[in-house]
Amino acid sequence: MKTISKYKLDKSILIPIILFFIISLITLYGAKSILPNSMRHLVVNQGVWYMIGFILIYIIMTIGNTYMYRISTFLYIIGILSLIGLFFFGVSINDAKCWYEINGVGTIQPSEFMKIILIITNASMISKFNDEYPNPSVREEFLFLIKLAIVVLIPSILTFMQPDTGIVLIYLLITFVMLFISGIRYRWFVLIFGILFLFVGSVLLIYFLNQDIFIKIFGTSFFLRVDRLLDWSNQSGYQLENSLSSIGSAGLYGHGFKSNPIYFPEAQTDFIFAVYSSHFGFIGSTLLIALLTFFDMKLITVALKANKLINKYVIAGVVGMLIYQQVQNIGMTFGLLPITGITLPFISYGGSSLLSYMIAMGFIFNISNENMRYTN
Repeated sequence: MKTISKYKLDKSILIPIILFFIISLITLYGAKSILPNSMRHLVVNQGVWYMIGFILIYIIMTIGNTYMYRISTFLYIIGILSLIGLFFFGVSINDAKCWYEINGVGTIQPSEFMKIILIITNASMISKFNDEYPNPSVREEFLFLIKLAIVVLIPSILTFMQPDTGIVLIYLLITFVMLFISGIRYRWFVLIFGILFLFVGSVLLIYFLNQDIFIKIFGTSFFLRVDRLLDWSNQSGYQLENSLSSIGSAGLYGHGFKSNPIYFPEAQTDFIFAVYSSHFGFIGSTLLIALLTFFDMKLITVALKANKLINKYVIAGVVGMLIYQQVQNIGMTFGLLPITGITLPFISYGGSSLLSYMIAMGFIFNISNENMRYTN
């Protein structure tokens, strides 16, 4: 039997990550002219975060997925406590209290890590339920969904109060994707989406009919979030208009590296794709989207080959998270989707978000190694 090293890295996953690393640094470096002086050090910081990320991949591969699944409840409790702590010890940035400030390091955003914690917690719960109830009744599924809903809603409510609507959407999407492949009856999805449709429809109806009543019911903060989400429908808003101008004027080959003819805020995070497109044009953007698509398809292939259901659920959560963020981030720079503050995975600047993706990759590499050992 062929021996597969515990620390072997699947090159078809590793190489795209390295390319993302290079693209991220190049784009951040090229964006310097439209970044404030206080952010001129982002390229070095991003390089450091990537190096820490590779160390975390090694640590996860050393510990192994089985142990991480076993302590998922403990990790979930730590994640919830970290979200609660923000209300007492968090720092406020752009009217949001989502970060802890650590001297000499920067800021840490617990909700980014909560995404990964929620993936392994959900996977453990779904796997355990399927083991205990191979042919569950409607009542057994209903009770399980209530239990899972409580687990998901606690961090969702805490994150929404920070406020951070974008990551709440990711929590919910992760859960829906994992449940969809778990084998539960599809009638539950019809019911859940029906309830969501009625709730969202009612909220929007009040918003459009009488905004004063809307503010009295939901508060000014929620009104501003809804108002921002709806900016995309008429392609209004300073960021969006400048993003569209920057991308639209780039042409086939782009304005050139480090050339930023139009300024827009959050160029290093939310609108990093607009910066990249401005530099490298249609051809460069197409190549990046092709690379993202290849990477996603490779992760799906690893999931299809996985011999353990819990591993399939984990990859489903990770892929659901990545694809949603990719589509949402790129879509909002073109005005096709609402602006929700969602970053582009592996490309946008951000220590917490990048480290959370690298931790997820540690799980993926372990699953890929298991597949190779199983096959051989």
